Amino acid sequence: MKGNTISELSKGTTQARWPRLRRSVRSLGVAAAVIVALTPSGLGAGIASAEKTSATPSSGCAATPAAPGSTIEQFAAAGRSGTYIRDVPRDAPGPRPVVLDLHGYMEPAAIAHASSGFGDYGASHGFITVTPQIEEPGLPRWNFQPGSTDIDWIAQLIDHVESTLCVDTRRVFVTGLSMGAFTTSSLGCQLSDRIAAIAPVAGVQDFAWCTTSRPVPVIAFHGTADPIIAYTGGAGPNARLLPAPDGTGSSVGTQREGPAVNGPGPASVPDSMAGWARRNGCETTPARQPVAPDVYRESYPCPADADVELYSIQGGGHVWPGNTSVPFPEIFVGSNTTSINATQLIWDFFEAHPLPE
Repeated sequence: MKGNTISELSKGTTQARWPRLRRSVRSLGVAAAVIVALTPSGLGAGIASAEKTSATPSSGCAATPAAPGSTIEQFAAAGRSGTYIRDVPRDAPGPRPVVLDLHGYMEPAAIAHASSGFGDYGASHGFITVTPQIEEPGLPRWNFQPGSTDIDWIAQLIDHVESTLCVDTRRVFVTGLSMGAFTTSSLGCQLSDRIAAIAPVAGVQDFAWCTTSRPVPVIAFHGTADPIIAYTGGAGPNARLLPAPDGTGSSVGTQREGPAVNGPGPASVPDSMAGWARRNGCETTPARQPVAPDVYRESYPCPADADVELYSIQGGGHVWPGNTSVPFPEIFVGSNTTSINATQLIWDFFEAHPLPE
C-alpha cells in the first residue's frame, strides 16, 4: 500500500465494511456524515516551543531524511501485518516528537486520521504523526489486554519509526478515540518507560492490572452524555447497536473474541481519572474550572511531570471535541462541541510533558 493516498485507503477499507456498519445504525433512519479532515487553528506555534526541550535523537537520525508529507506505509511484526499513515512535517530538521493516533472500534485508520486532524496539525507544528491499523478479518479493532500481540505490534512499530525517522525518543506520545482510548490507556501502563504522556478521548480506563515504572501524565476528554461509553461507567445505551467484529449481530452481551474487544470497565470516567491520579502520586481531590459554557476542566494537584487533567463536555457524545465532521450520525454517537479543540489542547499538554531526562 505504500504510496497510496489516504483517500484511497479510506475507500478501500470502508467499501467492503460500510454496508454492514450502516445496517447496524439504519434503524436510526440517518445516513453517516461525509468525513472531512480537520485542520485546527493556531498553526505554527509548536515548532518553536518544541525546540526548548533537549532532545534524545533516535537511531533514525543517522538515516536519509524521509520526504515530508503524508504517505501510507506497510509494517509487519509480532506475526501481524498492517499499515500506518505517516505524516512528516516540512522544514523540521533535528529530532522530532511523534504522536501515535489510534483508531476506535470499527473505524479504520483513515477515519481516525480525519477525525483528530493530527496529521495536518503536526505538519504545521513540527511533529510526526503515525496513525496505525492492523490488517485482520472483520472490523478494525485492538486487543489492548496486557501482553497481547497487538500491544507488541505497536511497541515494535515505535521501534521501527525511531529507526527510520529522526525522532526525539523523549517525546513519543499516544492518543486515541474509544477503543483507541482503551489502547492508549493500556500503552500508558505497559510502555510507561517509553511513552511520555497519553491522551485518551471518549474512553479513558484505569485497569486493575496497571502498573507503571514512572508517573505517566494524562489528559482525557469525555462527554457526559456519551451513548457508547457512559460517563458514569460501562457501556452506554447505543453500544448495543455496534456490530460484532465479523460485522454481524451485536457486540454487547457476548464474549466475542475473549478479552480482545471487550468494552469499557465499570468505573466512571471521574473514577478512572482518580485512579491515574493515585498512580501518579497526586492528591485525591481535583480542582474544577469552567473553560467554556459547556466544558469544565478538572486538574489534580500532582508532583512535577505527573499531571492528570479531565475535560468534561456537558451533554457531549462519543466524538472528538472540536471535530466538525463526525463519521457517524449524531443520533447514534451524540452531539459534539466546538467550544474547545481537543487536538490543540492535547498537543499543548504533550509539549509540556517529555520523558524526564
